[in-house]
Amino acid sequence: MFQATNPTTGESLQPYPLMEAGELSRALASSFEAYGQWRKTTFAERAALLSKVADVMEANEEALAKVMTLEMGKPIREGRGEVKKSVGCARHYAENAEAYLAPVPIASDATRSYVQNLPLGPILGILPWNAPFWLAFRFCAPALMAGNACLMKHDPHVPASAEAIVDCFVRAGAPAGLMQNLRIDKDQVAELLSDDRVRGVSLTGSSAAGSQVASLAGKAMKPGVFELGGSDPSLVLADADLDKAAEVLTLSRIINAGQSCIAAKRIIVEASVYDAFVEKFKARLAALKMGDPAEEDTQVGPIAREDLRKSLHRQLTETIRQGGRCLLGGTLPEGKGFFYPVTLLVDVTQDMTAACEETFGPIGVVMKATSEKEALEIANNTPYGLAASVWTADAEKAERMARDLEAGQVAINGIVKTDPRLPSGGIKRSGLGRELGPHGIREFVNAQQVWVG
Repeated sequence: MFQATNPTTGESLQPYPLMEAGELSRALASSFEAYGQWRKTTFAERAALLSKVADVMEANEEALAKVMTLEMGKPIREGRGEVKKSVGCARHYAENAEAYLAPVPIASDATRSYVQNLPLGPILGILPWNAPFWLAFRFCAPALMAGNACLMKHDPHVPASAEAIVDCFVRAGAPAGLMQNLRIDKDQVAELLSDDRVRGVSLTGSSAAGSQVASLAGKAMKPGVFELGGSDPSLVLADADLDKAAEVLTLSRIINAGQSCIAAKRIIVEASVYDAFVEKFKARLAALKMGDPAEEDTQVGPIAREDLRKSLHRQLTETIRQGGRCLLGGTLPEGKGFFYPVTLLVDVTQDMTAACEETFGPIGVVMKATSEKEALEIANNTPYGLAASVWTADAEKAERMARDLEAGQVAINGIVKTDPRLPSGGIKRSGLGRELGPHGIREFVNAQQVWVG
């Protein structure tokens, strides 16, 4: 049974039964049958469906946003933004998939030789709770436009969101079986990946979950894309615009109550501007309003689950015990729900918990570097490598530094974000493969060489 909890009140929501063995078997058969027909469609036919799905989401933006607010505490304004972003992703691939997957001629000893990108089959998407719609469309829009079918195993804490996603496809007239929601336990993932009809897997989640599923995929010789955790550094150099950096990094840190893989997790500031930046950053964090995510003026909602809140508070208390200083927040509030105050930790060093572990909540962590060189060393001193940002008046210097940053994406003087037009993904324990852009849609295709004599 999937039993979601409203993190604003702590109350249980509607339960959803797990699929029985017979249901799962029928879902697999239906997916493979749908793929057999869908792979023969034209890009124009696929684009027509994705465009209709986007229209359905756009027309139901408010209702879809409210589902996320109820199930995982996303502020309603952010929920609307997530629906809009998902709509944009669907339309982007509807408009660009054909060009992304166009055959590529390559000269050889043949009369003509080229590589064409063909679909693989049903792809399993294992998704987390923190961005239920966006992460689903980041997975399914390119996979479907490439001619694959999609099996979605969403997080058990957002079952209504998962149902709503598939309902958008039903309303748009999608073929039966093409996009399905599997209400299954994580233990059934191994069963799915061992089935020959499932041809690949995409997972967004923790490094531990990614490692387990990657092992299963490797054992079955199936391709996978894994977008995992991050402890993303933001380097604020001495010549940076401190006001702009503090403003943007505040937003980066507290979007979705800080529950984002690519949020600014470790803010590394050069010593000469450290105190000035901390003052500006603290003032902006202190001005944020925490409260009911259904209210229009709420900027920070609750943490999605009580166990996540406890883990976050453990990281805080351990870091303070290790010598970090808490300048703001840090006290568990009384009352209903899983709220955690906007918190600022400073004087954090590389051996402290908040620097060594991924902090998934509204905790700003500021570290001091004696130079640009040390800032870069601190940034790379992590098992993660998802995203990073650099703040400096010298953009050319930042671009040189980007080549030395161990991260899958780097933003210079701007917020780290995902964009349907650009590839996204990590290195080290932050993942394998890429999503989005032209790179993402090519992850689940057969790059078939054709040689014509």
